[in-house]
Amino acid sequence: MTATLTDARGRRAALDLPYTHVDDFFIDGAWRTAATDGRAPVVDPATGETWGSVPAATPEELDVAVSAARGALDGWSALSAADRAGYLLRIADEIEARSEQLAHTNTRENGSPVSETLGAAANAAGIFRYFATLASWLDDQDVRPFPAGGAESVVDKDPIGVCGLIAPWNFPINLVVIKLAPALLAGCTVVIKPASPTPLSIRFIIDAVQAAGVPAGVVNLLTGPGRFGDALVRHPGVDKIAFTGSTPVGRKIAAACGELLRPVTLELGGKSSAIVLPDADLDAVSRVLIRSCMRNTGQTCYISTRILAPASRYEEVVDMVAETIAAAPQGDPLDPGTVFGPVATAAQFDTVSGYLDSARREGARIVTGGRAATAEELTPGLEDGEFIIPTVLADVTPDMTVAREEIFGPVITILRYDDSGGPDEAVALANNTKFGLGGIVFGADETRALEVARRVDSGSVGINFFGSNHSAPFGGRHDSGLGVEYGIEGLSAYLSPKSIHRRR
Repeated sequence: MTATLTDARGRRAALDLPYTHVDDFFIDGAWRTAATDGRAPVVDPATGETWGSVPAATPEELDVAVSAARGALDGWSALSAADRAGYLLRIADEIEARSEQLAHTNTRENGSPVSETLGAAANAAGIFRYFATLASWLDDQDVRPFPAGGAESVVDKDPIGVCGLIAPWNFPINLVVIKLAPALLAGCTVVIKPASPTPLSIRFIIDAVQAAGVPAGVVNLLTGPGRFGDALVRHPGVDKIAFTGSTPVGRKIAAACGELLRPVTLELGGKSSAIVLPDADLDAVSRVLIRSCMRNTGQTCYISTRILAPASRYEEVVDMVAETIAAAPQGDPLDPGTVFGPVATAAQFDTVSGYLDSARREGARIVTGGRAATAEELTPGLEDGEFIIPTVLADVTPDMTVAREEIFGPVITILRYDDSGGPDEAVALANNTKFGLGGIVFGADETRALEVARRVDSGSVGINFFGSNHSAPFGGRHDSGLGVEYGIEGLSAYLSPKSIHRRR
C-alpha cells in the first residue's frame, strides 16, 4: 500500500475545489437554480465522506433544457463547420486551463488515481482538436453522378438534431467529450446527463464551453438519478441518444429508442481477452499490463481482464502477472504514486466482492489479493474507503462466472489454452463470450500476431498494447454495443444525410 506523509483527510482538506455542494443546472447559456430541494450526495469512495451534492432535475426542467437546445439548433447548424470548429478549438484551450481542479474533483468523485485523472483534460482537449480537423469534410460539397449519366446528387450532411448524452462514472469527462465534440461539430445541440456518482467534474467542461463563447442553448447540463436518464431518452424533443454504460441499461435504452425509431449509439460492457502467444516477451507484457488489463483499478470497459496463457508457459505468465500487480502501489488516489485506488462506490465494492466469492466457490486459485484491504494496510483516513486488493485469479476455466461476466473491478483472470496446435484454441476462447469490445494479442512476431488479431471477434484489438485512437472508430460488437465513436465514423453518427437529385 502507498505510504504517505499526509493523512488522507488532510490531503483533501487542502484542496481548493470550486464545486462541492451545488444547487443549479446549466440551461440556455446560464446556471439556473434548481426548482426543488431534492439532492443527491457525492461520496468520496476512498474515505466514505459525503463531500458534495447536486440537485435532481424535474420533468419541467428537462422540458426547459430540451426546449433551449431545440431553440438554438437552427442558429448553431447554420454556421459553417469551420466556424463551429473554431469554437471546439477554444473549448479545448479552456479545458486545459482547468486541468488540475478537474482532475482532483474527478478523483474525489470516483476514486480514480490522480495519475489517471490529471490526463483527462489534455485527452479531452485532444478530442475536441481532432474533431475540429474534420470541418472541411463537412463543409466540402459532396456531388455524386448518376451511374447512367444525365443527372447528379448533392449529398448534404445535416445535423441529426437535439442529442441526449448520457455518461458513466468511470471516465466522466472523456466519455462525455467523445460524444460532445462530434455532436457540436456536426451542428447538433445537446442535453448532458452525467452519472449519479460523478456529477461535479463535468461542470468544468461546461465552464469551458461557456468561456469559449458557445451560443446559449447549444449545450445544457442536468443532473438526476437513473430514472431521469430514462426521461431524457424518451423525451419527444430529443432526436438521438448516445450512451456509455452497462449492457443491461443499454438494452433498456435500445428498446426505448427502437420503439421511438430514435437513432442511438451504445458503448456498453466488455470481457476482453489478452492472448499471450508462446513467443511473447513477458517483460514487455509486464510493462504494459496494468494500462492494458487493469487500468483505472479495473474499472474500464475495454481492458483485457481475461489473460489467455499458453499451456507451455502458463506458470511463467501467472508469476509475471501476479508480481506486476502486487508490486503496484494501492492507496490514496490523490497521492501521485498510487496506481490502484478504491472501487468507485459501495455498491460496486459489493459487486466485486460477490465475484470473488464465486471464484472461490467455483475453484479458481487466488494468486494475490482476493479480499478487501484492512485498515492496517491503508493510509490513515482511508479506513472507511472501498478498497479491494488487486486480485489475480489463476486456473480459471471458461465456465466460471468470473470468466464470463464483466467484473468492473481490480480482478484479472488467467485461463490456459493448448498451444500445441497453434493459436486456434486461444482464438476460440477469446471469442467464447457474449461481448466484443476490445482485446490484445501479445507476440514477438507481429505479423503472426496481426493474423491472430484479425480472427478475434471484437470492435478493437491491439498488438502488444491497447489504446484509443481519436481518428479510428471505437465500438463494440454483440453485447458490447451499437455503433461507434471516434473518427469520421463517430462524427457520422450525429449526421442525417440528405440526397438532392438534379439534372446536369
